[in-house]
This record gives sequence, structure tokens and C-alpha cells, in this order.
Amino acid sequence: MKKFFVIGNPIQHSLSPQIHNYWIKKNNINAVYEKKKLNKEELEKLVSEVKEKKICGINITVPFKKEIIPYLDQLSPESKSTQSVNTIYLQDNKTIGHNTDIDGFELSIKKLKINLTDKKILILGAGGVVPSIIFALNKMGVSEIIISNRTREKAEQLKFLFKNLRIVDWGELPEFHMIINATSLGLKKEDEIKLDFSNIGKDKLFYDVIYSPDSTKFLKAGKNLGHKTINGKLMFIYQAHASFNIWHNIYPEINDEVMNLLGT
Repeated sequence: MKKFFVIGNPIQHSLSPQIHNYWIKKNNINAVYEKKKLNKEELEKLVSEVKEKKICGINITVPFKKEIIPYLDQLSPESKSTQSVNTIYLQDNKTIGHNTDIDGFELSIKKLKINLTDKKILILGAGGVVPSIIFALNKMGVSEIIISNRTREKAEQLKFLFKNLRIVDWGELPEFHMIINATSLGLKKEDEIKLDFSNIGKDKLFYDVIYSPDSTKFLKAGKNLGHKTINGKLMFIYQAHASFNIWHNIYPEINDEVMNLLGT
């Protein structure tokens, strides 16, 4: 039986096993997909198990999307550009790191028929998934990407990958059309982004990359002010869809059952 894992710390929030095991069963594949909580010191050993074919594939979530890179033999162009890996597979006896978060974010926007051309985007956070979102936003032709992170230095480091960023201090809310929460604030029910959104104008789009819980305090704040809100479930489904195809050479069906499985 083939083994697949999603790794992270924390990991209890991950719904990856539900969706991957559903698709595995639907396509009659002899495999199992599990979640695994790890420490940074265990990453090298885990990657070696892919090389030894004890593990057939791994998804990476916070906080290891960048930390995993030194232990891999090769990166896809997307992972090189973003310095972020969320999918590992073996090809020609080499461990390859790939990034399906880019497709995940872009397809979630396209599925909802949202046009971001010439729009200003404010991203809260500078962690693992942010380079993937920036990469996708640039592909979609936005006019400006603004980053606000609790540690400004970490936000400034993103300029080494993407020159076209504007960095603002945490708490500052410049003019924007869409605001994205890419911090981990919201994974726990008590988490709150303590920003005042009362003077941001009308018809904004609030997007949270968190998909569990499906309505964070960030999204509730946007909704209460009359703005459109989107959680991270579609992004999650599309990145999982791409990973599944890499491992099994099958694009599984995204149907109502899959959506209901995740409470979407």
C-alpha cells in the first residue's frame, strides 16, 4: 500500500486526509494518506523516506514550506520562484519540491469569476503561502501588492523574490480592493486580527487562506461591514487536486460530495 502524508506543526486543523482519502477510494487506488505532526529536526529523515520509496508523496503546510527546501534534490520552477514547497514527489530517483498553492489560489479566484486586473491587493502576513499568492496575483495582472506583517523585517525580505511590493507597517490600512489574511491568526477560535476595518470604504473583498474553521473572526468582521468574503476552501481543494494528479496521474472529480466533505 502506498503511503502519503501531510506534515506541519500544528497539523490537527488539516482536512487533507479527508479529501485525498476520498479521491483515493473513488479511483480504487491502493494507498492511504495521513497527517503527521513534526518538528524541524525530523524533516531530513522524512524526505529520505521518500527517496527510499517508503513514502510516495508529501504535502507541506505551516511552518515548513521553506524549511523543507535544503533537504530536496530539486525544485520546480514555481518552487524556485517562490522559495516555497507544498508538494514532494520522487522522479528519476530525485526528490522534487513543487508548489501547487499558486494554482490553488488562482483557480479559486477564477472559479468565483472575480477579475483582479488593475486591482490593489493588501496581504496580511509574510509567511509560507504568501510568495505563492504574490506569484499568482502578478499572473492575474493586479496593479499593486501591499504587504503588512507583524514583523516588518520579514515582509521586507519578500522583496528579494518580488521587486514590485509595497511594505506598510502592521495596523496601517492603505486603499485596497481586496484584503487577504495569510497569517495563522484564525486557526484557533480565540484568534483575532485586531485591526479597525470601519473606514476602508465599500465593496471590498475579504479573503482568508484559512479553511478550518470556515468562518474566522477576520471574515466575520468583513461580513458584518457588508463586504464579500471568501474562505480558503476552494484554494485548498485546487491545490490538493494538483498534488493528487502529480502523484497518481489522475485529475479527480471536484463535485458536490467533495465540497460537502469540507463543509463548503
